[in-house]
Amino acid sequence: MQVDTLILGAGAAGMMCAAQAGGNSGNRVLILDHAKAPGEKIRISGGGRCNFTNLHCAPENFLSQNPHFCKSALKCYSQRDFIDLLAAHNIAWHEKTLGQLFCDNSARDIVTMLRAEMAKSGAELWLKTSLNEVSHNGSQFTATLECEGKRRSVTARNFVVACGGKSIPAMGASGQAYDIARQFGHAVTETRPALVPLTFSDNPFKDLSGTALPARVSNQRSSFDEAVLFTHRGLSGPAILQISSYWREGEEIILNLCPVGTLFDTLRAQRQSTGRRNLTTELARHLPQRLVAHLADPLHLTGNLADQSDTRLQEITHALSHWPLTPTGSEGYRTAEVTLGGISTDGLSSQTMMSKTVPGLYFIGEAVDVTGWLGGFNFQWAWSSGWAAGRAIQNV
Repeated sequence: MQVDTLILGAGAAGMMCAAQAGGNSGNRVLILDHAKAPGEKIRISGGGRCNFTNLHCAPENFLSQNPHFCKSALKCYSQRDFIDLLAAHNIAWHEKTLGQLFCDNSARDIVTMLRAEMAKSGAELWLKTSLNEVSHNGSQFTATLECEGKRRSVTARNFVVACGGKSIPAMGASGQAYDIARQFGHAVTETRPALVPLTFSDNPFKDLSGTALPARVSNQRSSFDEAVLFTHRGLSGPAILQISSYWREGEEIILNLCPVGTLFDTLRAQRQSTGRRNLTTELARHLPQRLVAHLADPLHLTGNLADQSDTRLQEITHALSHWPLTPTGSEGYRTAEVTLGGISTDGLSSQTMMSKTVPGLYFIGEAVDVTGWLGGFNFQWAWSSGWAAGRAIQNV
């Protein structure tokens, strides 16, 4: 079977690419995926509502060994462009916090929209199909596929790798994209789980499991003000997921449990009005009661508020705003939302996502060494990089 473009991976990036690559050019596009349905990560994301982009998306929200690489694609196809696409398909959406946009109805609306765009461009979709091997003879690619127990051979002028990283292996994620990249001479930067809960050996927070509060989490590289959730294995919540992308084993993170306002001044004022009350009772007005109880012994939180001198109140507020913790690991790819690192951008065109050494070979989406923050940024990278590759293919 002969096609113009073969796309491996019917996720966010792959489907966006397929929708663009056909266009009005007459290119025959075939997109394949091992799953039973396309866009499975889209379907489960955002609690089933899909945090599809972020109003504040900018290059500064991405990690890469080359922080400038993502600029071209994000500029050429921005969050506003994707919002316009939703409008064309009458998909209602809303903003939650920090610019995060979600579907009003269901994440399935995004999948349906992308399938409609692919159908309009004439792209063909094969599901329950795996790539066994691929080769290149200098002018075209030949792929051997396994499709519902049958072997098929497909040749194509363009080959787009959009099969993601290693995150959520239960959905079939693997390192296949990296294997293909190495096969064709491309370097792969170190990969690790990102946007992932952090764990502690002999978790000291078991008694706090389910407790959440707003906090600032920081290390030497970055800082985030969002919610922190104590779990039966360690720490989670948006702030922890964010800092996990900047954390390495053996390093310390700092929790600031009172990032807004000055707790010291507040406690001094309370000392005047409710000084006869227990210190822990008064602290529980600002922090979850279970957390105060957990910290009572290590911070020596005893006596009434009136018994605490200014120096003692400063010691307490400093301890609460500077709680050093050293995670022993993370929950790994099993629960990681994305993979940090990936196919080196050194070997790719930032404008087209095409290989600099193998004509017609493209890498897009999570497989590439471009990783976004939590909050819709990784989906925007999928839309932008998929669009860039698809338009480049259409215009060849």
